[in-house]
Amino acid sequence: MSVASSQFSAQTSLGERKVAIVVALEREVHRVVKRWPRRERHLDGRSFTFFENGDAVLVCAGIGREAARQASEAAVALYRPELLISAGFAGALSPGLAAGEWVLPAVVIDARDGSRFETDIHKTSLEKTAARNLVLVSADDVADPERKAVLFRTYSAYAVDMEAAAVAQVAREHRLQFLAVKAVSDESKFEMPPVERFVRADGELDVWGLAGYAGPRFWLWPRLLTLARNSSLASEALCSWLEDGVQWQSLVAPLLNTLPNREVTTR
Repeated sequence: MSVASSQFSAQTSLGERKVAIVVALEREVHRVVKRWPRRERHLDGRSFTFFENGDAVLVCAGIGREAARQASEAAVALYRPELLISAGFAGALSPGLAAGEWVLPAVVIDARDGSRFETDIHKTSLEKTAARNLVLVSADDVADPERKAVLFRTYSAYAVDMEAAAVAQVAREHRLQFLAVKAVSDESKFEMPPVERFVRADGELDVWGLAGYAGPRFWLWPRLLTLARNSSLASEALCSWLEDGVQWQSLVAPLLNTLPNREVTTR
């Protein structure tokens, strides 16, 4: 079942969507969005790739804080959503989290300054589950095991990403509801290959550059293979949420049903 088969009662006016989902890379959700209508739209001199499906729109922002902020602002300006969702991959900080597992945090913390953003998970059917206490921290770089251990101790966070705090900040500025839906792509003790040096200025990952770099460095191959396998598990988890109408409704619909009628502040 896809999002299209679990739609809310009324479609908004042309160009508007009730839910805007911000992910870093298309490959994280490719299995699903390859069936969604694709549209290139422009704002403030930058091009954004949106995938539209009923009351939902998904934007591929690129990796990192600034890319996520710009894509979130574009989604708000172009689609006027009621709910912003930061979705995608995260690294485990808790030793108990395995690749492919969900993280649906109640709080997102910005590691730059310690600012905290509460999500609206408490308004959903997950209010009485363990998810209501989970913390996600957003960092500016790819965390190695030592950095993960520090973040775990400092913030009691379960996972780390690079984008959620930026999306949460945009949601706060525009008075929108906010959720984070993350799937674990690397476990707490996993030593990441040097992917960060191959993130382009636009937030996209230079996959061929990374492959070329790793080619003669055979000691990186096992880590790249493990990362590819675990990323596939994380992608399956994210796609299952987008495809499963029951999961989608249980997390998203309660928030939209509680929203008052109001104007969304845009640039």
